[in-house]
Amino acid sequence: MAHSIVIFGASGDLTSRKLIPALYSLFCKGRLPEDTIVVGVARSEFSHDEWRRELREKAKKFLRDSYRDETWNDFAKRVFYSPGDLTEREDMLRLADFLKKTEPSADCTRLYYLATMPQLYEPAISQLGACGMVDRHSSRHRIVIEKPIGTDLASAKRLNQAAQKVFSEDQIYRIDHYLGKESVQNMLVLRFANSIFEPLWNRNYVDHVQITVAEEVPVGSRAGYYDKSGVLRDMFQNHLLQLLMITAMETPSRYEADLVRDEKVKVLRALRPMTGEDFAERTVRGQYEGYLKEKDVPAGSQTATFAALKLYVDNWRWNNVPFYLRSGKAMSCRTTQIVIQFREPPHMLFTASKKLIRPQANRLVMQIQPAEGIHLEFQTKVPDAGMSLRSSDLDYSFDREYHGEMPDAYQRLLLDALLGDASLFARSDEVELAWTAIDPIIAAWQSPSAPPVYSYQVGNWGPDYSSEWMERQGRQWYDVCPVLH
Repeated sequence: MAHSIVIFGASGDLTSRKLIPALYSLFCKGRLPEDTIVVGVARSEFSHDEWRRELREKAKKFLRDSYRDETWNDFAKRVFYSPGDLTEREDMLRLADFLKKTEPSADCTRLYYLATMPQLYEPAISQLGACGMVDRHSSRHRIVIEKPIGTDLASAKRLNQAAQKVFSEDQIYRIDHYLGKESVQNMLVLRFANSIFEPLWNRNYVDHVQITVAEEVPVGSRAGYYDKSGVLRDMFQNHLLQLLMITAMETPSRYEADLVRDEKVKVLRALRPMTGEDFAERTVRGQYEGYLKEKDVPAGSQTATFAALKLYVDNWRWNNVPFYLRSGKAMSCRTTQIVIQFREPPHMLFTASKKLIRPQANRLVMQIQPAEGIHLEFQTKVPDAGMSLRSSDLDYSFDREYHGEMPDAYQRLLLDALLGDASLFARSDEVELAWTAIDPIIAAWQSPSAPPVYSYQVGNWGPDYSSEWMERQGRQWYDVCPVLH
């Protein structure tokens, strides 16, 4: 079946840095469906060849060793450009006419991709409907919407309602590139394709869970945008809650889009709401030193560049097991990791002597990026040292076991959208429930009784108070940078 991919915002960074390289890589692997064309739409005036040349120069930069002139030339034959303003009816009608003339067949599956500024999502969707470019009763028409899906619950609902006026819900693909990462998908396999973990994956054996998304770089040129967003909107509402859902969800009866998403939504519905003193006791916010000197950051800004939350999933499996979510800018290193901290053995045999150090409990670490892999820590005896113990580990590294180039997340997500598999995309209720969890925290942080903003040095793991907060609960953050092979 023929496919067309229409990219709005074709002259933007996302298109040249992620979308086109991903589509080219799929083409090189023979996975891009036959008779697929790519049509870029933006206000810039380009001919087809001019846009192809511009994309080629950027593709060489981002694809590096995987770029080949010969295969690029074959791929570029599928790439077209239609200049126009997506808010102007005449331009959209011209695009509709161009697609009819260019698409390989009349029954072509058409995927619209919104790679524009979020402010243009609703106007673009409205124009697609007004110009008769969508059949909401056909599975052949789909739309991909990039994050952010709103800036709060109210705006997310408005966007969802606007999209659902033109498209049916099963035609809407809300993308979070974290879900396209191989290591995130491997979490599903680790949990549901191995019988050794499931008996332990619950309140009886798990003490707590840590989910960390740390970024080494400061906000830089994004400071103007970031100051209006902050770390909760930027990272928690989407990426961290997605990782929480995958970690905590129950087993779906089949690996199908709605069944998987049903189980994820149940996790959000089970989150314990925060009220009153919870916002001071179960949240920590910080700001790195020098943030106020970043360009376009107003004097005295209280915007958090670091946050730590203590959440509970109130269901049978996870009753009273804390989930610690943490993210920040300008931290020690770039890492995304999920840590399952198991309980200590019920009776410690090897601490009778004062010389013996109390052994650490077992820990399962899933490294999502950049050193993708799985790490299991357990106790062993030190040879020829009485009953002294040491922490040993088993580890699985994607780099070591897989000798090909790790695919970019957009490759998987674009292919799934083309083939109509929505398993790794967010549903409207999922997005709205995520905002329901985050909005009260944002409001509490903006209130007169907001908890303090703790300063932290660039290159640290957040504020010292964050570590003290954990220690008061008898726990410690897993502050380990990944080992890159």
